[in-house]
Amino acid sequence: MKDRLEPDPETGADIRSGNTAQELHCAGAWILRGISQLELRLASLTWPVRGDMTIDASAVSAMDTSGAWLLHRTVRALEQSGRSVQLHGLRPEFEALLQLIASREVAVQFEARTGLLRRIGRQAWRSLMNAYGMLAFLGENAVALMHSLARPERIRWRAIGYNLQVSGFEALPITGLLSFLMGIVIAYQGAEQLRQFGANIYVADLVGLSMVRELSPMLTAIIVAGRSGSAYAAQIGTMKVTEEIDALRTIGVGPLELLVLPKVLALVVALPLLTLYTDVMGVLGGMIMARAQLDVSFGAFFDRLDEAISLSSLLIGIGKAPVFAVIIALVGCYQGFQVGGSADSVGRQTTLSVVQSVFLVIVTDAMFSIAFSWLDI
Repeated sequence: MKDRLEPDPETGADIRSGNTAQELHCAGAWILRGISQLELRLASLTWPVRGDMTIDASAVSAMDTSGAWLLHRTVRALEQSGRSVQLHGLRPEFEALLQLIASREVAVQFEARTGLLRRIGRQAWRSLMNAYGMLAFLGENAVALMHSLARPERIRWRAIGYNLQVSGFEALPITGLLSFLMGIVIAYQGAEQLRQFGANIYVADLVGLSMVRELSPMLTAIIVAGRSGSAYAAQIGTMKVTEEIDALRTIGVGPLELLVLPKVLALVVALPLLTLYTDVMGVLGGMIMARAQLDVSFGAFFDRLDEAISLSSLLIGIGKAPVFAVIIALVGCYQGFQVGGSADSVGRQTTLSVVQSVFLVIVTDAMFSIAFSWLDI
């Protein structure tokens, strides 16, 4: 068979029939620049109806991913038509690239054909491995904390102070504002119902107990998870992408002692203080709304608040905060260490850290509620 098309003048890329119809000869640089010419050449070839095929690739001088994909696609098309194909003469580095293309295609086809149950099982396994990784990360940090407590000079006090400022002091405006507005909303929603029964004064019970016992700890934890937890994941993830964490290990500095423990310790201190602050701001918002809607004076509100809120209720709300702080800090730092080698991975793990932190905070709060109910607290 005579081929009318000429090889690409710039790359010399060519594929043509050999002495028999069962032979193909590949030559030149199989790179992106010559792919269009090779496509035309393949379209012009006449394939035998049956029989084994032999492809001689000894004259291929260069090959990139596009060329390897074209050669793999040609071999696969011949095999799917019932022919046996033998590929000879390909350089080892080109053959490795061809095998990589084939393996990736198999993986894509496998994913496309995966059934619903298999996908559910795979996601469940990934979730289990993620939970196992987080438990292992918790254990590693516990060991690092024990080592730091045994040798207090290793504690990074400057890093703890910096994280206290960033995660605690700088979070005062947003947490205070939202808690203040939440108190206003609760008092406003309860005002209409309480007015019907002449129970205006009990707005103090409604606002005080709901804010101090449940809403302030959870609201503060969710805000901090979105604000500080995401920042932890982004910071550590970016350091991993730029290989700064590997550099720390090279010079003998433990990443956990420098990057994780200061954040955990600072948040354990900051979150209870923020919770107490949001308690005050939430009650203040409810008190202002009670004065405006129910004509409850500030003095009467405070008197009723003193009877409505017990010390145990206040301690229960503040006592949840350190647990929430550990969850937020560890989840954020763990997802930061899971970042791959791309900026897209940083964004993905940062988003995942916020979602997981909020989810775990809500689940933990529900577990606290069940435990307190059993203990009749």
